[in-house]
Amino acid sequence: MFSVRTSSAGLALVLLCLPPAWASAAPARATTAAAQAGAAAEVEKLLDGVSSWSADFTQTVGDGHGKVLRSAAGKIYLQKPGKFRWDYSQPSEQVIVADGKHIWLYDKDLQQVNVRDMDASLQSTPAVLLSGGATVSSQFDVSALPKSGGLDWYQLVPKHPATEFQSVRIGFDHGELASPFLSDKLNQVTQLTFTNAKRNVKLIPDLFAFTPPPGVDVIGRPDK
Repeated sequence: MFSVRTSSAGLALVLLCLPPAWASAAPARATTAAAQAGAAAEVEKLLDGVSSWSADFTQTVGDGHGKVLRSAAGKIYLQKPGKFRWDYSQPSEQVIVADGKHIWLYDKDLQQVNVRDMDASLQSTPAVLLSGGATVSSQFDVSALPKSGGLDWYQLVPKHPATEFQSVRIGFDHGELASPFLSDKLNQVTQLTFTNAKRNVKLIPDLFAFTPPPGVDVIGRPDK
């Protein structure tokens, strides 16, 4: 997952405007190794039941103090293993496609496509949670958080230091993924809110295929 137009490459992670109420409402708990293992197993169970998924989303990126820096909206599609598509409709048209081998980011206004190897792009990022590319416990230390806003919350901290984010908080609504928050190393926070979610639906294969439109600049050369 990537953020919307945060760099010329456009391939920064899509992931976190925490309102002050959130920061105080769900403090992380001190957890034992056994508690962390149990929390990781709970998250894996919630995610493993999804083979395909689609939803509308809204995305806000804030400065960590309640100020919204930018916002976006669109539609997400997911097909395990390793395929997803983000169609951004606001504020501008962008498409992010993971086809199982590569990740493509197309910015219509810039007439530019970025492509990267999927393994290199997703390793130790929150995207592996949705792609099914790795187990939660192998990539993150997981803690259960207090229930807040009617959602069950978990905090995930990456085990590997070479990441662009500090932690992820994921809210589930009766077992359905509802709202992840991600804090990056610049202290920015991205919130994603999913609505109209549909799990285990039949999705057409063309959703997860991408061919650069004629005449656009392509940055990066995918390995065949």
